[in-house]
Amino acid sequence: MGKQKGIKPVVDNRKARHNYHVKESFEAGLVLVGTEVKSLRMGKGNLQDAYATVKGGEVWVNNFHISPYDKGNRFNHDPLRPKKLLLNRREINHLLGMQKEKGCTLIPLKIYFKNGRAKMEIAVAVGKKLYDKREDIASRDAKRDIDRAVKERSRMN
Repeated sequence: MGKQKGIKPVVDNRKARHNYHVKESFEAGLVLVGTEVKSLRMGKGNLQDAYATVKGGEVWVNNFHISPYDKGNRFNHDPLRPKKLLLNRREINHLLGMQKEKGCTLIPLKIYFKNGRAKMEIAVAVGKKLYDKREDIASRDAKRDIDRAVKERSRMN
């Protein structure tokens, strides 16, 4: 069997854009063991509480839960083990500088397979305040009402 071409989305962190202002995002490769890859291909990953840190010149993702593979028996992995991200040195240094900035965190946005390889989109983000979240919800509701009114009006004509 040949490798799949293109991008196949697997896991998405929908709460991230609700809870954070995303400043900039990067694509990084993931270092995984075999049963983790199989489990991810089945869509059994959870990015809910995941975050990334730069330690010793390497980027690590913590609290990224990959459920154990059903048919993995003794070769199964620890679901919450830290996973290493593959970035080039310039990107790691940039992330390190951004991480030291006050209020900035590194959060994973999504996991996908690109040309058969697992990739993670990570972002430098700043946490939103409660009033920012309310503002976003209000603007989304207003946009929805406007779209609904336009659709209703076009239906009448």
